[in-house]
Amino acid sequence: MIIQRKQITQLVILTGIILWAGVISCKYDEVLPKEPDPGFQASFSRDIIPILNASCNQSGCHNGAGHVPDLRAFVAYESLWSGNYIDTLVPDQSELYQWMSGLKGLPMPVEGANATNNAVVLQWIEQGALNN
Repeated sequence: MIIQRKQITQLVILTGIILWAGVISCKYDEVLPKEPDPGFQASFSRDIIPILNASCNQSGCHNGAGHVPDLRAFVAYESLWSGNYIDTLVPDQSELYQWMSGLKGLPMPVEGANATNNAVVLQWIEQGALNN
């Protein structure tokens, strides 16, 4: 009986040490988005449209039959400008950027904000939001 208690105590201590070691060995590295290259010229067709296609203009969302603005490739530029979603004077106050960043409510897309995409969109707006 004494041997069993000793073994149980050792097992409990060993289990505690293993759990403690497992907890302190876990490491969380925050993966920060890549900062856009200051010399990078953002292009609406090359950089922004793929972001909108992958994240925004899906069925039931910003695809012409869903929510405004219509972000399908052939009308997205006009929809963003005519709906006042772009502010080149104060780019970080642009409604497009605000929604994508979650600063205006639930981030768009609803899966969550993508810091890299948001940085590219902001850089495009800062560069004048050209239809290039």
